[in-house]
Amino acid sequence: MKKPRLLLFLIITLAFTLRIYELSKNPSSLYWDEASLGYNAYTISTSGHDEHGEFLPLARFIAFGDYKPPGYIYATVPSIVLFGLNEFSVRLPSMIAGLTMVIITYLLVRELFGQEVIALISSFLLAISPWALQFSRAAFEANVAACFNLLGIYLFVLSKRKNWIILPSISFFILSFYTFNANRIIAPLLIIGLSVINARSLWKNKIWFLLSLIIGLILLYPSISYLSSRESRIRFQEVSIFNNLEVIKLSNQRIALDQNNLLARLIHNRRVLFTSDFLKHYFDNFSPRFLFTHGDINPRLHVQDMGQLYVWDLPFLLIGLYFLIKRRDKVTVTLFLWMLIIPVPAGMARETPHALRIVSILPTYQIVTAYGLYQLVIMVKKRLVSVSSTIGGDPLGHPRGVFIACLFIVLCSMFFVNFYYYLHNYYIHYPIRWSGEWQYGYKQMVNYISQVEQNYEHIFVTDALGRPYIYFAFYQKYPLENFLTERKASRDWFGFWNVEELGKIKFRFDELNTAVGKILLVTTPGHLPDDFRLLSTIKNLAGDDVFLIGEKV
Repeated sequence: MKKPRLLLFLIITLAFTLRIYELSKNPSSLYWDEASLGYNAYTISTSGHDEHGEFLPLARFIAFGDYKPPGYIYATVPSIVLFGLNEFSVRLPSMIAGLTMVIITYLLVRELFGQEVIALISSFLLAISPWALQFSRAAFEANVAACFNLLGIYLFVLSKRKNWIILPSISFFILSFYTFNANRIIAPLLIIGLSVINARSLWKNKIWFLLSLIIGLILLYPSISYLSSRESRIRFQEVSIFNNLEVIKLSNQRIALDQNNLLARLIHNRRVLFTSDFLKHYFDNFSPRFLFTHGDINPRLHVQDMGQLYVWDLPFLLIGLYFLIKRRDKVTVTLFLWMLIIPVPAGMARETPHALRIVSILPTYQIVTAYGLYQLVIMVKKRLVSVSSTIGGDPLGHPRGVFIACLFIVLCSMFFVNFYYYLHNYYIHYPIRWSGEWQYGYKQMVNYISQVEQNYEHIFVTDALGRPYIYFAFYQKYPLENFLTERKASRDWFGFWNVEELGKIKFRFDELNTAVGKILLVTTPGHLPDDFRLLSTIKNLAGDDVFLIGEKV
């Protein structure tokens, strides 16, 4: 540990390499949310308006009607200005956020523990984390929000020594609020929790703290109207367990079976059942199966065939938890509070465990694991010194010394095997095996259509794979003025926008049989009409057919 700056530089270099390598190619293509974020950032950079013509939205971007928080879109504007509208530009903010988290983890841990070695191990573990890498290599709003969240926590801790830093701390929490929906719950809970833990120091720093809260409330003002709107409530109801009518039916059935007495109404109250449901979903996010063996079942959110953490993290994580509990100080309370707050919004959602919604829990697992490894090394050193003083010679000649050496070799072997398995899986197999999950084929289809569209009076493109218009807007770099005048769109009851036409391209087939002239059709395998001649087949990287392109003259 004589050269911590050199080690930190090497860790940052490793983190940068793992995140930047083939960033535009792996994941293999843009998922439609990435394309939406990129196109809205493009229209903002070129016109100051979003794809619906709204000028510099602050509370939300309408996008597909899913009302995206504005943080990631605005963060993408500079990279699009510098590098153009492409996969690299859209993913760059998330990559930078992931790299920044490695650096801030080092600074935070050094501030918390006052130990250079724990800080370096923590940042190293985050640099190679499968969880962190997955979200740093695609345009995930949650990853940028996690970076803002980490910055907010670090600066809050630092404000005990430098009073004014509480102001940017609260500001970063607000930025996380504007970047990912889950952080709209996480940010205020963390601010409240950290304020309670550090109440004494905040009282001494009350002027700066009150000023930061006032500025925070001012920054939140643009979001008030949206958060109280019907659109905001619908977005919440879509994923919320509290909108599950089956729970209410079950409550009523059980009360009726118990003859509707007072005790039944208390025990089987729907609020009790909803609370039980919440706790189940909440603790799903801490399950060993999720963390160490299987991970998130969604291939876009996890590499598959392993946990969110490495298997070799487990013993050190348990040791770290044990020694943190023994500490019983503010460091322990801060880390545990952080870990317990993050899954709260995920616990309210139907799909659990969910790696995306709780990504702001990073880097707590890496910090606890690093602390456990540090404590283990200290114990081993003490034991070796004890053995050496007992036998008066080389401790490795003693059975205890041999056991420790063998254990060290086993743990190192587990680390390298697990790490190599992940790298091989992610960089070799993952982009091929799961290319379909990343909507591979849309770019190739759009490029084909762009080359031949002038040869056809009508072009029909299937929407069976979801929202094809955004890929035409993205890859054809549609100027906003043309996009707004050439699109034909409608809105359903839930607020989602369905773009049915974009210029001569139609994303519905109701006029296919009546169209006259030369027709180009893009459909899914098995759905090309007999009177169309097959021109091209678009396949994903696994070799599966994605689109069939045919013509009718």
